[in-house]
Amino acid sequence: MYVSSKLLLSGTRCLSEKTKSALTRDSITVPLCSSTPYAMIRSLSSSHSIIFDKSVASELISKQHWTHLKKIIDQSDPHQFLKCLFESELRGQTVLRYFKWSEKENRVLYGLDAYCRLLHLLAHEKKYSEIRALLHGAVQIDRFSVSTFFHTLSMSSGQFCSNSVVADMLVLAYAKNCKTELAVEAFQRAGDYRFRLSIISCNPLLSGLVKENKIELVEAVYKDMIRRRITPNVITFNTVINGLCKAGKMQRAEDLIEDMKSWGCSPSVITYNTLIDGHCKRGGPGKLYKADAILKEMVARNISPTVVTFNVLIDGYCKDESSDAAMRLFKEMMHQNLTPNVFTYHSLINGFCNEGKIDEALKLHDEMENSGVNPNVVTYNIIINGFCKKGMLNEARKLFDDSVAKDLVPNDITYNTLIDGYCKAGHLADAIELHDLMLERGVPLSVSTYNCLLIGFCQKGDKKRASQLLEEMEKKGLRADLVTCNILIGTFYGKGHSNKALRLLDEMFGMGLDPSHVTYNTLIDVFCKEGNLKAAVNLRKRMEKMGKRANVVTYNVMIKGHCQKGKLQEANMLLNEMLEKGLVPNRFTYDIIRDEMMEKGFIPDIDGHLCTSPS
Repeated sequence: MYVSSKLLLSGTRCLSEKTKSALTRDSITVPLCSSTPYAMIRSLSSSHSIIFDKSVASELISKQHWTHLKKIIDQSDPHQFLKCLFESELRGQTVLRYFKWSEKENRVLYGLDAYCRLLHLLAHEKKYSEIRALLHGAVQIDRFSVSTFFHTLSMSSGQFCSNSVVADMLVLAYAKNCKTELAVEAFQRAGDYRFRLSIISCNPLLSGLVKENKIELVEAVYKDMIRRRITPNVITFNTVINGLCKAGKMQRAEDLIEDMKSWGCSPSVITYNTLIDGHCKRGGPGKLYKADAILKEMVARNISPTVVTFNVLIDGYCKDESSDAAMRLFKEMMHQNLTPNVFTYHSLINGFCNEGKIDEALKLHDEMENSGVNPNVVTYNIIINGFCKKGMLNEARKLFDDSVAKDLVPNDITYNTLIDGYCKAGHLADAIELHDLMLERGVPLSVSTYNCLLIGFCQKGDKKRASQLLEEMEKKGLRADLVTCNILIGTFYGKGHSNKALRLLDEMFGMGLDPSHVTYNTLIDVFCKEGNLKAAVNLRKRMEKMGKRANVVTYNVMIKGHCQKGKLQEANMLLNEMLEKGLVPNRFTYDIIRDEMMEKGFIPDIDGHLCTSPS
């Protein structure tokens, strides 16, 4: 027996007449677990069923009449209702709206079968933005494993094309959410199921791997793309080339130019800029020659260099202490009517400062202002650092004050640079004045600030003031870094306090710090100065056990330590050991041989090793 029409239409005042009348038409019925006195429910003897009307459901969801819909769902099953929506062939956006509302309102977590069915429906209707949003939310909360998702996707009713679309967007979602390992796994599983991916997902995946310096994976994904005939574009090649350049694989990066041609892609200015930058940063002999060769090839292909091209080359020459060559490029840049920007000037000014050519740096600073490129705090930091390196502290302080007068706010680097300069010159009162000024102006003091001050006071032998700085640093919640520990081991503790220094070395591991060669060599030197050669030898063994091979500095310290204890034969053995390991003696090595061996009447036996004195 059907429920009365009065009961049938109760609570439906806000629905259209068409929807109300639809309640009495033929309907799809599915079993329910409990009865409900609502418009869409009827009673059939001992069983209960829901009368599901497509138009009613569509209007309730489309017009977001959630109150009416909730009364139905509360007395039925959300999963069963979703199944009815799928079977009624409603539009994908309507089903998606119910899906999202139901999960939020009823705290329902639908199974992966329903999830994939919805994705297929949206893919069939080409609702790609909705698919992206749905997958984006799912991967953020790790809703499913990659392998389970692909298995369910392949077993559900979607066609191959829709499966490929969904798989492509899943890889994209993982890449966009910086979950590159899962993105790679999804990329591989898509290949296993023979789903076709596109560069829409592969390019962001490659870019994410490059950012994380996972260059081996970059190469593996690229090779698999080519094998699977996923057509690359210029962005694909530029991304892979960038990754190879970051890894120093310059020949492989240049080989990709040929790959580009075979795929019908022409190298862009970005391609060549990336290669030039890679050569400039690679280091080693001939790097700038190769960078220039790339520039010539670029011009030969009628690709005009940009400001970025010149900036990269100028910076490379400046870092190679070839400021004259950098200036020639600067003039060529101007000749081509390219306007230098702040980065151009910073590279040149920094290059001149590093070479001690302060006057040239200041001329460029003036030219920079005259050309309409406003100096910023970085500009002043570079020149202040140049003054400090030359010991021109008065000029550095004047420039510091000028920057404040020009409403440029000095940052912590500005203060730290000047503090470091004062400390190295022994002007500790001036350094403390700047320290106090930082506190007064609310400039955050960093570990670097304290490290500069600690070096200054430790070298002066003022351990009391150094201790106060350490306490202040601790109160501010700043943790000692590797540099701090090296300072403490080398100067704060030093000779006569080797046990404390050794305890600090042990504590470094607990602090999550990895002692460097400087750390070990400094402590070995402390032991040698105390005459405790056994402890020095044991520490060297410990260093090598931790994966750090003894370097020239290690041998220099130990050779000198043995010489000063009168153990010249042992020192000679260490010298030969160093040469056998292919380590090249430096100026300090020869000073030790001359002062500690030969002047004492001991002629070292080099055992046939070539040991030419440096010029």
